[in-house]
Amino acid sequence: MNVKNKRLMMLAGLAALSGSAHAFDVLRAEQTIPTTAAGPIVTACEFAQAPGRPLRLEEAVERTLCHNPKTREAWATVKAQAAGVGVARAAYLPTLSANWQGVREDSVMNIEDHPALSSDINANVRSASVSMNWLLFDFGGREAALKNANALFDAARATQDATLQRFFASAARDYYASQTAMGQLKAAQDVESMTRQSMLAAQARADKGVAPITDALQAQTQHEQALFSLTKAQSDAQTALGTLASDMNLSPDVPLDVPPVAEDARTDPRFSESVAQMIRDVEEAHPSVRAARAQYDAAVAKISQTRAQGLPSISLVAKYSQNNQPQSLGLGLATYPSTGHDAYIGVQVSIPLFEGFGRHYQVNQARAQAERQEDLLDDAKRQVALDVWTSYQTLTGATKNAENSANLLAIATRTYDAASHRYEAGVGNILELINTQTALANAKQRRIQALADWDYARVDLASKLGALGKGDF
Repeated sequence: MNVKNKRLMMLAGLAALSGSAHAFDVLRAEQTIPTTAAGPIVTACEFAQAPGRPLRLEEAVERTLCHNPKTREAWATVKAQAAGVGVARAAYLPTLSANWQGVREDSVMNIEDHPALSSDINANVRSASVSMNWLLFDFGGREAALKNANALFDAARATQDATLQRFFASAARDYYASQTAMGQLKAAQDVESMTRQSMLAAQARADKGVAPITDALQAQTQHEQALFSLTKAQSDAQTALGTLASDMNLSPDVPLDVPPVAEDARTDPRFSESVAQMIRDVEEAHPSVRAARAQYDAAVAKISQTRAQGLPSISLVAKYSQNNQPQSLGLGLATYPSTGHDAYIGVQVSIPLFEGFGRHYQVNQARAQAERQEDLLDDAKRQVALDVWTSYQTLTGATKNAENSANLLAIATRTYDAASHRYEAGVGNILELINTQTALANAKQRRIQALADWDYARVDLASKLGALGKGDF
């Protein structure tokens, strides 16, 4: 069994243990934990060992959200904060503790010249006790701790949502980059084939004496440049595919079959809302803003919790114990087996009197942390607003450029066809043919890049709005 298979079995075992742990959730603190690292986007992370052929965007995104270490880290943080909520809820319940002790007692005391005062004790002594402590009142300390835990849990959930949005967009970007690279590779292959045909045609005309040898040399130069571009396109394609495989937590050398960008793809706008309305919405509902707001709420609750920890508390305490310690009627007299028990119940009041002024500074520290979180909340709103504005403008430009690239490609294709026919008919020159070949190659590359840019700009805007989901595959 190789190392990778061992790791997969270990992860499966941990997942099984995690599932059984969540089943025992008396305080209902872990009921809302997502079942997978992909949250609500992917409810079952079950995939074939090898990626699909061809690899579709949906599978690439789902594998990334389920298996990328960063998304799994965010999921683990959610589970940890959910457990923190359980700890805070448990503070409202009493604590019980039991103690049992069994010892062999062998005690000998010899007093010179007074044998009557000497003793020799051999006994098996057992003692057992049960104690209870139930905090009844603490000036809101537990309530503040629970608010803090709930807010941190909300922050973790929102952070997970933001992480999923970010890696959804990242996987889509790298998928489109792979599509672009494959499209560029196909275009480079077409250009190489086109320039090779032109080179052969120019060489044939030069051999017949119809065209000068310089035509053949210029066509050969053009073909060598096309071979250079083809080699680079092959390297870029492998780099893009390796990056996409890494997103899915696969080895970069795993073979992927990503289809190239379709040149006839439609680029209809998807967002009819005004950008101003988008900005207003995102300042309230984006996951990163929700996370920052929850962190601020947690920091405010931490102030009350810290202050309450320095105030008196009232607890209900109780204890029952029993033992069989041997007893003696007096010094030097024989011991006799005996049993005894002790029990009490009462109210305990704990009053912190002096803590070296530490509590004052702890409250000040908590208050400063709340101010910091408030500033981070303002910064999160500012950042998401700017992100939406930038992505919207990028999508607007990408939509226009997609239309422009289609027109450019159509014109370049007609121009090359005309120049090729003219050269074959002997009325055109090699420079005209080479120039139109170059223009057509550039137009194909721009068309492919424009379509990929539009696809990613659409997904990126949805990500900045925090609205990516299964419908965006």
